[in-house]
Amino acid sequence: MSDIPQYNSFSKVILVEKGWSEDKKYYIETNDNRRLLLRLSDALNYDRKKSEFKVLKTISETEIPMSQPIDFGYCNKGLNCYMLLTWIEGEDAETILHELSSKEQYEIGVEAGKILQRIHSIPAPATQENWETRFNRKTDNKIKKYLECGIKIDGDNYFFDYIEKNRHLLANRPQSLNHGDYHVGNMIISSDNNLSIIDFNRFDYGDPWEEFNRIVWCAHCSKYFASGRINGYFNNEVPEDFFKLLAFYIISNTLSSVYWAIPFGRKEIETMLNQSKEVLEFYDYMQNPIPKWYTGVIN
Repeated sequence: MSDIPQYNSFSKVILVEKGWSEDKKYYIETNDNRRLLLRLSDALNYDRKKSEFKVLKTISETEIPMSQPIDFGYCNKGLNCYMLLTWIEGEDAETILHELSSKEQYEIGVEAGKILQRIHSIPAPATQENWETRFNRKTDNKIKKYLECGIKIDGDNYFFDYIEKNRHLLANRPQSLNHGDYHVGNMIISSDNNLSIIDFNRFDYGDPWEEFNRIVWCAHCSKYFASGRINGYFNNEVPEDFFKLLAFYIISNTLSSVYWAIPFGRKEIETMLNQSKEVLEFYDYMQNPIPKWYTGVIN
């Protein structure tokens, strides 16, 4: 990394081993007391990472609390590409939320919803494929891979029935920029309870409501946070079809999580199977589109 333009200003470089990304991440301190995040990727990913850096610059213009993009380019004699960002101080939301009161958890969830609303204010390109066509194909592919993987969710018939009865909800959906992995694992809470968003490397364009497909992780951590996130996004006026479509997206994501977990071993597979069981219980085996963890509006 010595050929990174700002390398001579680095006074401390520490490998960050958290997260699922293939990027190598480093915590950086500089001679002028700045704290930065350095991400290194294989040079083969240059075009995707360049697009990510451009998207980060666009998102930063909405003034949401996030790692600010600083620099991007090739390094290590062209073997890698790098991205330099500001460092976010605080603790992972998923580890610290339980230490806060239910009211504080809810209020931070409301803020997460409002931040997401601003991310979704960035429209998808006009050339984006029709959402109904795209997501039906995506769902069919997930079902196929799930059926072929050899691991079965007890009660998966409830998922399949719900999908077939609700595909019509995909029609005429708007599309926007999506974070792509918006949940408590990619959120930082500061010592004064301010929320920041990290890890936009899975960004995509699609139905903004699909962005809630990982809210199961949030609800598992805190039902108050998850409920606040929904209410904050919709300013306490949740549309009737939202929960029906959210259930569709969560089911689709739940099916794909099973075969996704296989390369990571039995422990991760069990985690996903347990989450599948939770999803069925949340929705009364798909008889109620409003999940049991949803608290409604808390004043």
